[in-house]
Amino acid sequence: MRILLTNDDGINAPGLYVLEKIAAQLSDDIWICAPSEEQSGAGHSLTLTRPVRMRQHAERRFSVSGTPTDSVTMALKKILPAPPDLILSGVNRGANMGDDVTYSGTVSAAFEGALAGIRAVALSQVYAREGVGNAVDFSAAEAWGAKVLKPLLDMPFAPRTLINVNFPPVAAGEVKGVRVARQGFHDYARGSVVEGTDPRGFPYYWFGLHGIEHTAGSNTDLEAIAGGYVSVTPLQIDLTHEGSLDQLTDLYRA
Repeated sequence: MRILLTNDDGINAPGLYVLEKIAAQLSDDIWICAPSEEQSGAGHSLTLTRPVRMRQHAERRFSVSGTPTDSVTMALKKILPAPPDLILSGVNRGANMGDDVTYSGTVSAAFEGALAGIRAVALSQVYAREGVGNAVDFSAAEAWGAKVLKPLLDMPFAPRTLINVNFPPVAAGEVKGVRVARQGFHDYARGSVVEGTDPRGFPYYWFGLHGIEHTAGSNTDLEAIAGGYVSVTPLQIDLTHEGSLDQLTDLYRA
């Protein structure tokens, strides 16, 4: 089984090394193509206004000067000798739950694989943001990653879908299990924009990731993580709101 690994935290991110350990429990045919630098929040963006550069670090390890979507595209069209059987994106440093999936480069890289007809899974390690810095504990992801992925290997994915996995911010031994859950909801109206002044006296603005309220409904990824479980959520690319189709059809009917 050929597996392609990618992420949005960059080729040297600790979470990518964790993902390598996870993938090594599933196959010895592992390829890596990731952004050369962090691309968190890049979403499903594609580089169109400048050339993308590729660098080879080892026999099956590459980086590109672009987005997670660029990385998957380059891997499929220029690097791999044949399409992979599975694409794994992560392990992201931080949660990708609720509405966050629309911003996430991690999830978008998996979406790109799904668009190509390849089974794809996004994996993220949730952590408590206050005072963490770079010291994120990936032990839950490392211990539970293969356990979560193995049951998926023989499961046929519906077309244009992916699986989104989040690991709770607890030690590996404290994880309570796995819960299949629907996507939750964040209240971004309560998010923050932090204002500061640079050394030259000019103002700058930094989007804050703290202070965002969320409403954990029944059986959501937010609720699963809060309870100490690994959340497994199927996502689809089709964003059509079916309930509005008839209403809009009537609105524009001649």
